[in-house]
Amino acid sequence: MSQLVYLVPLFPLLGFLLNGLLRKQLPKSVTSVIGSGVILASFIVSIILFFDVRAGHAGSVELFDFISFAKVHIPFAFQVDQLSVIFLLIITGVGFLIHLYSAAYMHEENSDHFARYFAYLNLFVFSMLLLVLGANYVIMFIGWEGVGLCSYLLIGYWFKNNNYNKAANKAFIMNRIGDLGFLLAMFWLLTKTGSLTYTDVFSNTSLLTPTDITGITILFFIAATGKSAQIPLYTWLPDAMAGPTPVSALIHAATMVTAGIYLIARSNVLFSLAAYTQDIIAIIGLATALVAASIALKQNDIKKVLAYSTVSQLGYMFLALGVGAYSAAVFHVMTHAFFKALLFLGSGSVIHAMSGEQDIRQMGGLSKKLKITYFTFLIGCLAIAGFPLFSGFFSKDAILAAAFEHNTLLYIGGLIGAIMTAFYMFRLLFITFNGQFRGTEDQRHHLHESPAAMTIPLIVLAVLSFAGGFIGIPEVFMHGGDKLSAFLSPIIPVHATTLSHSTEIMLMAIAAGSVIVTILFAWFRYKNYQPKETTGIGKFLENKWYVDEIYDAAIVRPVSWLGKFLERVVERSGIDWLVNLTGKSVQYGSRQLRLFQSGQVGNYVLLMIVGMVILFALQFFFKK
Repeated sequence: MSQLVYLVPLFPLLGFLLNGLLRKQLPKSVTSVIGSGVILASFIVSIILFFDVRAGHAGSVELFDFISFAKVHIPFAFQVDQLSVIFLLIITGVGFLIHLYSAAYMHEENSDHFARYFAYLNLFVFSMLLLVLGANYVIMFIGWEGVGLCSYLLIGYWFKNNNYNKAANKAFIMNRIGDLGFLLAMFWLLTKTGSLTYTDVFSNTSLLTPTDITGITILFFIAATGKSAQIPLYTWLPDAMAGPTPVSALIHAATMVTAGIYLIARSNVLFSLAAYTQDIIAIIGLATALVAASIALKQNDIKKVLAYSTVSQLGYMFLALGVGAYSAAVFHVMTHAFFKALLFLGSGSVIHAMSGEQDIRQMGGLSKKLKITYFTFLIGCLAIAGFPLFSGFFSKDAILAAAFEHNTLLYIGGLIGAIMTAFYMFRLLFITFNGQFRGTEDQRHHLHESPAAMTIPLIVLAVLSFAGGFIGIPEVFMHGGDKLSAFLSPIIPVHATTLSHSTEIMLMAIAAGSVIVTILFAWFRYKNYQPKETTGIGKFLENKWYVDEIYDAAIVRPVSWLGKFLERVVERSGIDWLVNLTGKSVQYGSRQLRLFQSGQVGNYVLLMIVGMVILFALQFFFKK
């Protein structure tokens, strides 16, 4: 059955071509059926592949020769194994729900733009599927670049707004920085091992020196910091909120930002040999988690809170990768896909009801009118906060336990981040849904629950956000638990813990107790919220540590000044002047030469005589 793997990316590619090429002819209903239907078809095939792999039929499927020269052979092949099928289910399953939601959310767009939107979404999913299915780094890189392109197209979807175009450019350029690291790492690997196929590279690590492994893994990590928004390349992700809300859900939950996690998890053989790189990953991951969480504490745009939340949660995943808990990172990718898609789509439902308003200070009391949205959003908040028995509780606890085992300071930092997560998420929930309504009268009259096409995905994701964590439930709760780690064990070695059951339970109790106390504190703080001006450290956090301003002053303005200097001085006064001088010289010389063609025979005879005299003089001179 693994031979069917080509159908998984093929269906979204067909959807992209149909909706893209026929966008002016297709009605919206047909466009949405095609756009959503192809993702559903991919999901069904992914389920078949999952059971096929579970039955022990993992392997590589070569479709055709792609690059072949000298001793280098890079096939266009797909890797169907435990890691790839988990990501296939996440991408296509959550992706389908987002597509279904989009059909209602974007219904006011005209049919041409509506089809363009779905074409971009399908291309986005196709690129991500190519990324996780590739059996070598080249195919992964094609998908890697594809999701970068699609993020640019979708963030700048409303291209008539110049600020949205700037956000799209920012995402594209920042990702190019990381992509250079990916390219250099591939060239380094190819030079040393002669191959870029995973099985060849991982079985020939003896050809790599410790310096090689450290250099290659650091370059791969640089690539991951771009795609998965880690310090210092994280500022593009909050700005990516410029795109439609379902796009934000797709970027944050099921596609682009998980690419860096997948790259490192797939390359775990290399990273496990690079202790120095792993320490860097853990430190950067924890720093990102804390910085982003602190910024989220004071954001007032509902989507910006969730965006910085994503950056923070990605930091947790990198913390897990840094301490060698690869399966815990993948587990958190999965649970995060459920509750973050739920939260973004829930925010879309709120924005839809509020006639486009995104400032939570202008909301309040929405739980009375948006009952389904409120209940599902509450479940998403409980899951991401790590409330006991919800999915985030198990996945985040697995990361914290691994961090505690590795270094107590990492654990303390991770616990502080978890406490901040609970606070900013329930601050968001209480300000948005509780208290008195603070919007306009027009908004009050417009308030209504979203249509079924939007609420059904919310309900499904709410169920997954609660129950999704039970597939990775630790053994301390259930004999033979953590089925996810066991399933991934052929690709990702099981992280053998040295913690006793009593220590694990203690760590869980500390985390759970801290979260519950924090939620209660947020309730008393924001149950009767009234907007007021932020000052002091709050203003600092509201302005996002002024990182964008620092980047603007240190990088953007100097580069812009240098560009203008090169344009005015080097190009206009140098290169352009030289080119113009050449043209003017030729033109002047031509004007002078044409004077010889006067049409007067006497002048021609005179020139002949002068020429003869010169020739005789030269002949006489050289004979001498």
